[in-house]
Amino acid sequence: MKRALTLAALLLLAACPLAGTSEVELKGRRFAVEIANDDAERARGLMYRESMAADRGMLFLFDTAEPQSFWMQNTLIPLDILYFDSDLRFVSAHYRVPTCKHGGDRCPTYPSEGNARYVLELNAGVGAALGLVAGDPLTLPTELNGGH
Repeated sequence: MKRALTLAALLLLAACPLAGTSEVELKGRRFAVEIANDDAERARGLMYRESMAADRGMLFLFDTAEPQSFWMQNTLIPLDILYFDSDLRFVSAHYRVPTCKHGGDRCPTYPSEGNARYVLELNAGVGAALGLVAGDPLTLPTELNGGH
C-alpha cells in the first residue's frame, strides 16, 4: 500500500510543471523557462547545470528597466543572453557566451546595450538562430508582465 501511494504521488508530481516555471514565446518559438525573480534566484541563475534542453531557458525578471550585466561564473553550459526592455522589446544580446569555471574577477561580464527589465537565457546558438532585431517582441504570460 505504501509503495502504491508513493508511486501515485510521483506520478502526480511528474504531471505538474516545475514550480517557478512558465512559457514564453519569441519569434514564433515557445520556450519553457524557469523564473528568476528575486536576488537569490538571479544570483544563482543556471550555475552548475551540465545541460539544458533546446526548448528550455531561464527568464530573469527585474523590478525596473536599467542597464543589466550578466556573467558566467560557475556556468557550465554556453548560453545566449537576450535583453528586453519594459515593453518586452528586444534590446541587445550576447550570443554563444562561453562557460567560466574559474571564479570571480576572471569571468568577463556581458552588459546590455540599453535598459533592460527582462533577460532570457537560452542554450548557445538557439537565440542566435532566431535572427532577432531591435524591437522584436517577447511574449510572456499575463501574470509575469502585468498585461503586456
